[in-house]
Amino acid sequence: MWVGLLGLARQRRGVLTKDLLRVSRRGGGFRPEFAGEDDRELAARLIGVYQGHVGEPKGDLDDALEGVEREAEDFKLVRGFAKLLEREATFETRAPVDPERARRAAFEAAESLDPPGVVTPEERSRALSAAAERLDADPDAVDRSLYADLPDRQVLAEFDPRWDPDELVAQYNLSLAQTALFDAVEVRARSSDPAGLVSAVKRLGLMYEIRPVEEEGPGTREVVVTGPTALFRRTRRYGTRFARLLRTLAGTAEWSLEATIDDRGDERTMTLDHRDPVSVPGVDPVTEVTFDSGVEADFAARFEALDLDWDLVREPDVLAAGEGAMVPDFAFVYRHADFRVYFEIMGFWTPEYVAKKLSQLDAVEGVELLVAVDEDLGVGEDVEARGGRVITYSGTVRMKDVRAALREYEDDLVAESTAALPDELVPDEDAVTLSELADRHGVSEDALDGVAFPDHRRVGRTLVRPAVLGDLADAIEPGMALSEAEAALEARGIGETSAVLSELGYRVEWEGLGGGTVRERED
Repeated sequence: MWVGLLGLARQRRGVLTKDLLRVSRRGGGFRPEFAGEDDRELAARLIGVYQGHVGEPKGDLDDALEGVEREAEDFKLVRGFAKLLEREATFETRAPVDPERARRAAFEAAESLDPPGVVTPEERSRALSAAAERLDADPDAVDRSLYADLPDRQVLAEFDPRWDPDELVAQYNLSLAQTALFDAVEVRARSSDPAGLVSAVKRLGLMYEIRPVEEEGPGTREVVVTGPTALFRRTRRYGTRFARLLRTLAGTAEWSLEATIDDRGDERTMTLDHRDPVSVPGVDPVTEVTFDSGVEADFAARFEALDLDWDLVREPDVLAAGEGAMVPDFAFVYRHADFRVYFEIMGFWTPEYVAKKLSQLDAVEGVELLVAVDEDLGVGEDVEARGGRVITYSGTVRMKDVRAALREYEDDLVAESTAALPDELVPDEDAVTLSELADRHGVSEDALDGVAFPDHRRVGRTLVRPAVLGDLADAIEPGMALSEAEAALEARGIGETSAVLSELGYRVEWEGLGGGTVRERED
């Protein structure tokens, strides 16, 4: 038996499509027509239809679904439930012979007849017999395999639904609202977890701003998200992410949403909140999204690998921007002082969104702001005019540019911390690393470059008293195993082997993987 899972991938991508959208436009509004308690019986019946057709051809399943449609009040609701359940179905092509091989052999056999082609039942039988002989199969098996891979002949091999009837209704309502948001121009949202909402917006790579709600008093703000229809060109990826935001919103205790919908050229308003039947079933989402932040995720991974004196913090603070607010993408936090530089990445945005961001930058005061600007936007000079330091990028943010920008801040910070240090330092230890000493004084290692250490000698990145170096000169001799020399150094609190041995006039002669030997250095 030949079995193919060609239908599996197609079915797993099924979601509610726009042709299944059910909305009411009464009063000029735009409101999804949600399923309710009365629709639970229909949901249960459709689950049963799928379960009852395991092992049957998809054509028989479709006929049964059409029968339910004819009896139901709303065929779109039936098809919506069925579209979600189709995700849980695995369809197989089952045939004695690979259908493609069977067709190829049958067509070639038909062309070899005299005259070529099949017109009568007798000619068809002769062609099938010839094809069966080529395939070493039975003619009936070839006949049954010819079109077994057509969608309606595929077999429902497995059906393992994630939802019971109540959960199917809940998933339908969530998916219905998500589908309505695919045509949103703008969404204004509030949540009892505002930080989580902003984090989700940024993680999904959506364009947004935080606006004050003046009529509800000072300090009240809402997150305003630009919808798919406001882009230069609509992209399914952005629309899917936009709809995915509803899962985050609906997962909070209290929330509200007001969306401006482009309804075939007319703008309508859709309003939803936590009192509506929009919830998040305890299963994986129907709208599949890869959580990544594009340029930002790439930047974060590469920055962490640099191991600089800066810690990278994602979505660090809410900055006041006039009456509104701004949440930068990152903050660089200096490890040796109470100082941070906020970092915003301006990517492929609409002109209107760029204008909003520029006005935010204009209103942010009292912070250091570094902005990476996509070269295609052409607004670097505008950002600089608003007091932000700018680096441009194309595709990915260049690490050398970020490092150079941070180095300018570092130079000033090192100069300040150096000025606060005494001209001389006398550590109590016989040997201490510059890193340990810098941490002790809350400065970077670079800040110690202008400090004198009268009781110690700097050897590599370690300070060592001359007397200790004298003891080591007596303890270490040519021909000694490197491991013995390292033990002598460790006993005196020194871990920097190569630099100290070089200071004493020695080098290491390596012997393959077996270790090394201390030798006199030849200058």
